[in-house]
Amino acid sequence: MLKASKSLILPLFFFFHTIYPQNYDEIITSIETRRIELASVYSSSNNKDSVSLVAQEFLFDKIVNEIFPAWYNTKWDFNGTTTIPQKGKIACGYFVTTVLEHAGFKLPRVKWAQLASEAIILKLNKDVKKFRNRPVKEVVDYISSSGKGLYIVGLDIHVGFIVNDREEISFIHSNYYKPEIGVMKESLEGNNPLADSKYRVIGKILHKAMVEKWLFGKSLE
Repeated sequence: MLKASKSLILPLFFFFHTIYPQNYDEIITSIETRRIELASVYSSSNNKDSVSLVAQEFLFDKIVNEIFPAWYNTKWDFNGTTTIPQKGKIACGYFVTTVLEHAGFKLPRVKWAQLASEAIILKLNKDVKKFRNRPVKEVVDYISSSGKGLYIVGLDIHVGFIVNDREEISFIHSNYYKPEIGVMKESLEGNNPLADSKYRVIGKILHKAMVEKWLFGKSLE
């Protein structure tokens, strides 16, 4: 991947080392503020790939370290559609589309949440990896070899995120196995829908085309 130019390192470093807001509305607002800033930099930059990379790293950090934790312990329900962490309940598809919408992506949250998991992924990335009747270790190995990033994984009757932050690989989802806990972070292996599923399809998100649509508020549909 391309390295960010020196002119972009300082603002990125500064942003990542500020104290993160605890209020969820402030998190969403801070994402929108940064999106507008980066869109302006992108428009005037002679090195747009570097700006895209900064935006990609920013989104990864915000989603993984702020949005996901805010949602942990939001209860699961098959008909759950809440947009407020810790209040109400949320189904797996709605969790995925709500996270993306709150990160600033323009998408039909309800329509996509009701799609089959593979269809959601293909809306975001046509380049997918499929595993049919394979041990979950092969999925872990694939994510490990694919490098740092945020992925969406579709299963037999479930959908969620996989995070590879280079230190660990985690499954983030609204867990119908444990509805009273709901949204949680856990290993890919163990007693969970990912490990038990016979079919798994995985697509990496926050790629260049997706990030550039985010920068200028363009629809992903």
